[in-house]
Amino acid sequence: MGQDRKVAIQDHAAYLAGEHDFQADIERLAGSTLVGTILETVMLATRMRFAGVARVTADRWIACRTVDEIDFNIREGDEIEIGSTFCQTVRETSEMIIFGDVGSDRLYRNHPIATAFGIVSYTSVPIFRGDGSFFGTLCAIDPEAKDIANPRTVAMLQMFAELIGRSLETEERLEAQERLVEQERKLSRIQEEFTAILGHDLRNPVAALKAGVRRLENEPVTDRGRQLLSLMRASLQRMHELVENMMLHAKSRLGGGISILAQPDAPLAEAITHVVDEIRISAPEHRIKLDLDFAGPTNCDAARLAQAVSNLVSNAITHGAPGTPVTVRGRSGDGELTLAVANQGEAIPEETRQAMFQPFLRGKTSDAAGLGLGLHIAASIALAHGGILSVNCEDGTTTFSLSVPTR
Repeated sequence: MGQDRKVAIQDHAAYLAGEHDFQADIERLAGSTLVGTILETVMLATRMRFAGVARVTADRWIACRTVDEIDFNIREGDEIEIGSTFCQTVRETSEMIIFGDVGSDRLYRNHPIATAFGIVSYTSVPIFRGDGSFFGTLCAIDPEAKDIANPRTVAMLQMFAELIGRSLETEERLEAQERLVEQERKLSRIQEEFTAILGHDLRNPVAALKAGVRRLENEPVTDRGRQLLSLMRASLQRMHELVENMMLHAKSRLGGGISILAQPDAPLAEAITHVVDEIRISAPEHRIKLDLDFAGPTNCDAARLAQAVSNLVSNAITHGAPGTPVTVRGRSGDGELTLAVANQGEAIPEETRQAMFQPFLRGKTSDAAGLGLGLHIAASIALAHGGILSVNCEDGTTTFSLSVPTR
């Protein structure tokens, strides 16, 4: 019923083709400067003319890195029948094998493996990973007798095997971290793509609902109906802002930043007035003062700057003291455009100011709603214009100022 599994012998060509069963292990050691230096040092210290590191399992022996001065003809990826090596014993016992002259060695004199390969002096030291699992062996071979069985040489070989084991653990951890980072990067991109698609698909139904509410406002309705329409209008305006912020954030992440389309004579005053009027309609209980004075043509992306103002006004309404007005000011001159949104209320703590323009950072007030993208989007729009968004808290007034160059 059961049959022994036969393993196909692989060689250097399989490694070069990238098709070896132990490709990752071989590449890790074959490309290691540390392992190369260790093998060269072993040969210099022992005067043996072949040294290598092998991956050893219960049924496989594969060369991962070799230095060969005797034409032993074993290169990276070459495989030897496990039964024809001493390394099988090293794996089973976790003990090194070492002899300087097989002819005078009590255990290995006339050993068939030594005879078959013409081995006179030999050492094989076990290599363990950091978790204690067996990886393979550090080997050195020569067809002539060498004085290697002395305590100093044994200690050196054991130290080198330990160094290789530690380097393997370090490399494997780094590779695992790199794989994790790549997986996170792919997952993040999928999430951003999903967000962009979701925002795009939500745009049309939100626009349709807004149009429906506008038409209903022109129909005869009861006072209670008008109150409900006012609430619906406010909710739809908030939904519109959330969708726009969500889409812009996703697109900026996918495209490497927010892109703008500046016009030499952009209708900035009209764009800002429009968004402020929309907020006034959706939030009639809040007073918004608008004061715009732009000297001459303004070179900017009016739609994007108006979106930044919309986010700042919504933020001021949410966090401002009840019953106090929100002030929107716009000025231009001397090569600079400044848009400022101010509200009365509790000052923002200094520690919060340092991170408040990061995405998904939400306010701590009980009625804070949204995704925490408003200030981040506004700051990103300022940056895309070559400007900056700053905040100042003084005498009970919090002012967000967006400054961009106009030249």
